[in-house]
Amino acid sequence: MGYLTTHILDTTKGIAAAGVQIHLFKHHSDGQRECIHSTLSNDDGRCDQPLLQADSFVAGVYELEFEINEYFAKSKTSTQSAHQEASTPDFLNTVVIRFGISDEDAHYHIPLLVSPFAYSTYRGS
Repeated sequence: MGYLTTHILDTTKGIAAAGVQIHLFKHHSDGQRECIHSTLSNDDGRCDQPLLQADSFVAGVYELEFEINEYFAKSKTSTQSAHQEASTPDFLNTVVIRFGISDEDAHYHIPLLVSPFAYSTYRGS
């Protein structure tokens, strides 16, 4: 059976991003989305267990939400540009990655590489 994992790397500091709040949502055919799992990243920037596995790992459309602004606030990394006032919103707040699962026997790994002003992702292994 397949499973879903993630990994978060802070590219500003070159370290794993620990303590990031992560929410996993499943999209339903009626347009609604349902939060099916929430967790925190561990000291290695990973989750202690797969986000989806066994009977819960089914084909469909999902979203991962990473509360990145909270992570950078806790790590005291500036998320303000030089021209931005301290009371204005951070550039990155919640990073949302929407993806599809089609192979229920595969391992889907979604890494997030993030800094206060940019992020990237890919389907990892």
